[in-house]
Amino acid sequence: MTVEGSPDRFTETRPMEYSGQNQTTTQAKCCSPSLKVFIGLLAFCFFTKSLTGAYTKSTISQIERRFEIPSSTVGIIDGSFEMGNLLVITVVSYFGAKFHRPKIIGAGVLLMGIGTLIMALPHFIMSRYMYDTAAAHTNDPANFTMSSTFSSDTQNTVQQLVSGCLKGEVESSPTWVIVLFGNILRGIGEAGIGPLGMSFIDDYARPGNSAFYIGCLHTFGVIGPIFGYSLGSLCASLYVDIGLVDQESVTITPQDSRWVGAWWLGYVVSGLLTLLAALPLWFLPRALPENPQTSKAYHPSNEHKHTLSITEIAKDFWPSIKHLLTNRIYLLYLVSSVLAFNAFAITITYTPKYLEQQFGQSASKTNFLIGVISIPAVALGMFVSGWIMKRFKLGLLGSARLVFFTSVTSLVCIIPYFALSCENIDVAGVTVPYQRSIELQDISCDLLNSCNADCGCPDFLWDPVCGQNGVTYISPCHAGCNSSWGTRQNMTFHGCTCIQSWGLTSGNSSAVLGQCPRESSCTKMFYIYLALQSLAFFVYCLGTVPFFLISLRIVDPVLKSLSVGILLLVLRVFGGIPAPICFGALIDMTCLKWGQNKCGGRGACRMYDIETFRYLFLGLVSSLQAFSYTLLWIFTTQIKRKVQNDEQMSKDIELQYPVLCDTEQENYVK
Repeated sequence: MTVEGSPDRFTETRPMEYSGQNQTTTQAKCCSPSLKVFIGLLAFCFFTKSLTGAYTKSTISQIERRFEIPSSTVGIIDGSFEMGNLLVITVVSYFGAKFHRPKIIGAGVLLMGIGTLIMALPHFIMSRYMYDTAAAHTNDPANFTMSSTFSSDTQNTVQQLVSGCLKGEVESSPTWVIVLFGNILRGIGEAGIGPLGMSFIDDYARPGNSAFYIGCLHTFGVIGPIFGYSLGSLCASLYVDIGLVDQESVTITPQDSRWVGAWWLGYVVSGLLTLLAALPLWFLPRALPENPQTSKAYHPSNEHKHTLSITEIAKDFWPSIKHLLTNRIYLLYLVSSVLAFNAFAITITYTPKYLEQQFGQSASKTNFLIGVISIPAVALGMFVSGWIMKRFKLGLLGSARLVFFTSVTSLVCIIPYFALSCENIDVAGVTVPYQRSIELQDISCDLLNSCNADCGCPDFLWDPVCGQNGVTYISPCHAGCNSSWGTRQNMTFHGCTCIQSWGLTSGNSSAVLGQCPRESSCTKMFYIYLALQSLAFFVYCLGTVPFFLISLRIVDPVLKSLSVGILLLVLRVFGGIPAPICFGALIDMTCLKWGQNKCGGRGACRMYDIETFRYLFLGLVSSLQAFSYTLLWIFTTQIKRKVQNDEQMSKDIELQYPVLCDTEQENYVK
């Protein structure tokens, strides 16, 4: 997103070339064939890196369940990309232009592809995914079976889990670290793609076409998430051990909190695509000598001059930093950007998880609808934003006002979110008591009741069944069932004493596998939420182009590139890294029922308090945006005052030195 180079480049005239009788000008050419190839390859790189980034966001809940880790740990994995990026972005952006830029970009894309493939590696070194279920005890393929769910079976299950842990059958090492390491490599590889790629285009393209080409790159960067979320939807609908287990033997559905899709498959696909994008970049030239500007820039006679300019830049680095950080308007811009980016990071990371928990939707359906509804709204908003800037030729004050208006309007669109909510499902001992007449006092102490006290039910089990009373029980054992009929997903449990204690007759005391369904209104609210979210994204993105240009216009012209670099650095340090981690820890606080890994440690959360989750998610995002927009309003007033002062100063100078102003105007026109 940085634009390297001085403003003089946009006013510099380029020489004309003559060849015999055929007179041609380099200015008449759109760009050289090599530059066209480079732009096409770089656009494909932008597409693959944004595809992988969106796919990573779509697999958050799948990774959490597969590795039995809390949301805070998943936040660390998500933020590791920014960590890797910060390690090298300054070095690559500052010194990368001195070397072979296409090869450096190719090496970075190659590293991204390797890191993406490494993220899929744990699937191939871990054992098959196992989940606790009463249906696993029923291996008879006949249509009718009967088995006991009381203490003998459950005690055997506990003994098998403990013995398996002692024998080392279950991985004791945190293999999720491999996913984190691969994501760090992705961040390191991505560091030079944007700065070096856009500076290369700006060096060799016509001034009028440079901005167009860079806009096309960002367009491909927005198209990538559409395919990323669609790929995430497809992989989430497939069972994690696809090809290794009989799909009919899987007793859980994608709506189940234990379901893990083929999260690794998308990393293999995107990793191979990224490697494919990296290889051709190695065969591009370092420079394009057919361009006169390029020949002049890289002429050997200018090598010493270029070295001196680098030295001078190095000497002026810290004074330039100090000059920027003492600019009050720029500081307001930084703080407001950090608050807004924190809200953005939380939204883009945890929206799929929020929709799954709040509306009871599967990860596959959620990812697909985000990809085909919300992401296109973002792309359209960015396109219209650029058109508005070009059509109305907005200045600094007009850009600030547009950003403030679109930001406040998008915040208003969030308010209806609070009314779009579903209630927690009734889970005995967790959200409702085992008997109607008894109030739920202590959730942690009510998992066992007189109706299942003799069953020996372990607390870590999560194999929900839906009783005929409309209440979900965390396992057939906790429902007090003593027999089962059928096989696999068609199993029903009978003689459930806890269901009878609800007040039902003995003939109505059965249960079926799976949680009880949510109310039908949840699905309608899910679609309404997506529609409002798309509207909010569109309105907010109307201010993206002016928001970026403001960072170039509120500083001295020689500090434009540095101001953008500091902006990106501050956003990553104070937004991209801490936001997913801290909010993941807050999400963990809303968990009502934790799972347990095979060795007795705390695993992934099976059920959240969606009321608390909703107010925490929406409240924190809207609060961060509100604080950001308050600073943005102060920032806009400061911009207005600055513009008025500049205009008044220009008028005073014109009144005092009218002849000098006319001379300067004539020179400017010439």
